[in-house]
Amino acid sequence: MALHDQELGDAQLLRYSRHILLDELGIEAQRRILSARVLIVGAGGLGCPAALYLGASGVGRIVIADPDRIELTNLQRQILYRTSDLGRFKAEQAGAQLFELNPEVQCEPLIEHLSGERLEAEVGKADAVLDCSDNFATRHALNRACAARQKPLISGAASRFDGQITVFDFRRDDAPCYACLFPENPGVDSGPENCATMGVFAPLTGIIGTMQAAEALKCLAGLPGTLNGRLLLLEAQTMQWQSIGMERDPACPVCATRALGRPERGART
Repeated sequence: MALHDQELGDAQLLRYSRHILLDELGIEAQRRILSARVLIVGAGGLGCPAALYLGASGVGRIVIADPDRIELTNLQRQILYRTSDLGRFKAEQAGAQLFELNPEVQCEPLIEHLSGERLEAEVGKADAVLDCSDNFATRHALNRACAARQKPLISGAASRFDGQITVFDFRRDDAPCYACLFPENPGVDSGPENCATMGVFAPLTGIIGTMQAAEALKCLAGLPGTLNGRLLLLEAQTMQWQSIGMERDPACPVCATRALGRPERGART
């Protein structure tokens, strides 16, 4: 019997009661969350808070992909880790922390840089994908894989005091993609996006990462009102938000060939 067909036990009803009490969620949406599989690419400043809230909310399986070890400079903002964790692999330690938070959640650490067929396979198995990476090459690769497999992609970024978040819900035929917003340019440096060289305001990563978790849960639960088709920009020094509407680029090399018109089944915005 599939998890979403099972009755929730007493402990689950109590653990997730504050979700279940919400008319917009209830037991059925919580079941969908419990049976879901989420891929998080990047276990840094964005991935840490996103993973914590997804684990606390009961996402059934969380796959965390990150090849890096924990360094002292990470501890300013990567809230899953402690000083005693220095030198350990981020993905493994993140999984251990999520187990302590919620033993029901199955966490699968991938100590690797996902690319090529491995990336495509993991995206194919996921119900939602969170881009918590720090370089344009990975962002574009995730975008292509999610577009090809019609998976919702929750994209976040943070640098200095500037944050951004959006959703590319490829279950919808009319969804724009990351390449519509930021066309791929092989001549542009695809290395890390500057936390090491430009700095980042620590709470900003928590704000954006937490919002990524919220958008992922809405996608999994089938709630309306996701950020599909909207880009939110935050300037954290003055706490000014800006919302920008997005449309598909008819000449986009990634998504221009996808059919336009109707939303895919199961997708609501």
